[in-house]
Amino acid sequence: MSGFSDIREHMEVIGADGVHLGTVDKIEGDRIKLTKTDSGGGGHEGHHHFISRGLVAEVEGEQVRLSATAANALAFEEEEGGEGR
Repeated sequence: MSGFSDIREHMEVIGADGVHLGTVDKIEGDRIKLTKTDSGGGGHEGHHHFISRGLVAEVEGEQVRLSATAANALAFEEEEGGEGR
């Protein structure tokens, strides 16, 4: 098991339930920037979303596992300016 500093580009981000949430684009400060391809539909399509460091439970292999389920983590995703989804 590794920590936040071990997160790298292209790692898969999954919820505590094992459901795919996104793919790491890069780390910006204390947040994981997800790729645009994982931004979802509607008004959220085509731009980056961010996951707070506080939601990371563990980093193992090529996966970042969150402490929340994928559905719950979506509620905590942040937009570019830091505001919630």
